[in-house]
Amino acid sequence: MLVWIVLAPLIGVLVNGVVFASGIWKKLLNGDEHTEKRIVSFVGCGVILASAILSTLAFLKLSLTDEKHIIQELFVWIPSGELKIGFEFLLDSLSCVMSLVVTWVSFLIHVYSIGYMHEDRSYSRYFTYLNMFVFFMLLLVLGNNFPLMFVGWEGVGLASYLLIGFWYEDAEKAYAGRKAFIINRIGDFGFILGIFLIFFVFGSLNYQEVFSRALSPEFMDAIPQAVITTIALLLFVGAVGKSAQFPLYVWLPDAMAGPTPVSALIHAATMVTAGVYMIARCNVFYSQSPTAQMIVVGIATFTAFLAATIAITQNDIKKVLAYSTVSQLGYMFMGVGSGAYVAGMFHLVTHAFFKALLFLGSGSVIHALGGEQDIRKMGGLRRFLPVTSITFLIGTLAISGVPLFSGFFSKDEILGALYEKGYGICWFIALVTAVLTAFYMLRLYILTFEGKPRIPEDLKHHIHESPPSMLIPLIILAVLSVAGGYIGIPEFMWKSIGIEGENLFERFLSSSILSTEQVTHHALPHGSLTHWGLVALSVLAAFVGIALAVYMYAINPVLPERLTEKPIVSLLYRGSYGKWFVDEIYDLVFVKTFVNLSKLLALFDLKVIDGAVNGIAGAIRALASVLRTAQTGLLRFYAALMAIGVTAILVYMILSARF
Repeated sequence: MLVWIVLAPLIGVLVNGVVFASGIWKKLLNGDEHTEKRIVSFVGCGVILASAILSTLAFLKLSLTDEKHIIQELFVWIPSGELKIGFEFLLDSLSCVMSLVVTWVSFLIHVYSIGYMHEDRSYSRYFTYLNMFVFFMLLLVLGNNFPLMFVGWEGVGLASYLLIGFWYEDAEKAYAGRKAFIINRIGDFGFILGIFLIFFVFGSLNYQEVFSRALSPEFMDAIPQAVITTIALLLFVGAVGKSAQFPLYVWLPDAMAGPTPVSALIHAATMVTAGVYMIARCNVFYSQSPTAQMIVVGIATFTAFLAATIAITQNDIKKVLAYSTVSQLGYMFMGVGSGAYVAGMFHLVTHAFFKALLFLGSGSVIHALGGEQDIRKMGGLRRFLPVTSITFLIGTLAISGVPLFSGFFSKDEILGALYEKGYGICWFIALVTAVLTAFYMLRLYILTFEGKPRIPEDLKHHIHESPPSMLIPLIILAVLSVAGGYIGIPEFMWKSIGIEGENLFERFLSSSILSTEQVTHHALPHGSLTHWGLVALSVLAAFVGIALAVYMYAINPVLPERLTEKPIVSLLYRGSYGKWFVDEIYDLVFVKTFVNLSKLLALFDLKVIDGAVNGIAGAIRALASVLRTAQTGLLRFYAALMAIGVTAILVYMILSARF
């Protein structure tokens, strides 16, 4: 069963990629493009649905039996001395959760793509790449060793490059694809170094063998703490690149260059969640390294806050959501970094629902406006796009952390974990970030769907609600954005209403996640009163952000412009709108420096290296020309040369004898 969860999307890649993208069927179908697209859609969506159904059956098998994990080995992939790597798959509670999220959310995105991409001339190529993306993500998630994870890791990087630069005729979009690919290679270098160090220390790359040895006191007594910290940090470098954390986050906002469903797939179901999953999978290392945990939490907190301060001023509907993703990933890393692995994974799940909803909702808006993405040219769309607006509002409330929506439960658990573990400063910054999150999301909703229409006259005739293939995924994701949080209601909330309940999500993940308390004991004890106090602050943060956005953009819409007239506010606004000029700094410090260095080295190679080689060759050629003049072919000339030579020798001998 496990192998087909992974291989089903690969079948779609082969069928759509080889048969349709190659043009073989065009002749058989007599150029019937409509029929071809229907078959491509059926294959592309069908294989993902099959994978999703198999993932659900695997979940039922795992949850209804006493089995904690299922391993399926196909063959020995790399037999080399002490290194034996099997091509095998692991289904435990952690990989099961990930496979469910990846397959079902991806399936909805595939269905949505039928309507969104129906007029694109590279329809079959699009579904080929989309299937490829899901295949590599499932390989990453279900692989039972680090090399298989790395293959999937690199595969999603390749697929993202192909999809971000899908419209490669546009130089800007092609550049965005290259930028994502290159920046991810920086993180991947750290990741592969971490894998090498794991093999050097533990003598294996299989999860069960590595983690069992990492939990063995006898084995770990011989391993310096610094080595475990180094492993954890090298792996985190990989996560920083793949999951867009500071300083390698700059590729993700530019990833908006691809089709909107691709943005949803990258931001919600696949690539960017890989880093969070990897740290949760390697929780043994982080639980034994407080230094690594502190660094992860610190970088995640800074990233979440930085991205939120950028999102509050952006006017591109997809750019706001892109920086929102960077910020929300920061929350996930705060969770897994502080040892609250369940909370981090829970936020990953809920975020997949509401972020996919928001991106697909933005796609519906862009589709309705003929490609327009500037929210300053929108407004009042609720009356034209009722389903899109309602579902978008649900996603907005969920990500803002409004009670009863999924984001409230998952974000609150992360904030509570930060407070428990003693990360007081990070908790406060995360709370401020929650205010900013609610603010920029309500700002986005109001400027897009409420108020007076600011739509250009030439676009008004184009406004229309999306087709059912796009609306049905929105409705399903809206339901999940509300109901998804109830699988992780914490135990103290159940007890507060007199019910002996438990956190279902935590119970399911308990067999895969090593709780921090099994290794360390620094959590601060507190009762339900403290819990509810933290919840109250979290709710207050959400409503403060919402109230500010409503006042500034609905009640008093001229206020933002007036505020920017003040020098300090204007300076901060320019910094935020300019993304704090991080891209420009990188371009100046790294890109231009390396380009100029490359030009200098190229000049050195051309003038010095090539000059020396060519100079020696020229000297030899000149000498050969001189010597060649002696080869006249005349016998008397050769006799004269011999006479001169003999005379010279005799003179030398006579002079030598006399002196």
